[in-house]
Amino acid sequence: MAVHPSVIKKHRQSLTRKVRNQETKSRLRTLIKKARRTIELKDRDNVTVQLKEVNRALGNAVSRGILKPNTASRWLSRLARSAHRLAVSS
Repeated sequence: MAVHPSVIKKHRQSLTRKVRNQETKSRLRTLIKKARRTIELKDRDNVTVQLKEVNRALGNAVSRGILKPNTASRWLSRLARSAHRLAVSS
């Protein structure tokens, strides 16, 4: 690694951001898994609450540049579609 001060600082910043991004992505994945589990259990009351939480977390991740907007939109769309199938099927 280079010895130049700006390179050292940039590396330190990248490590900090990496940790923050990993925490956010991990939380997102957990929320999505919980939402899927709720959909599988056919718990209609909690599905909307879970979707709102996922939507909020995805919006935050997009605004911070952790996820691209289309990726977040695709993930939310797939969850909403399965939740809608739950509502229509019963």
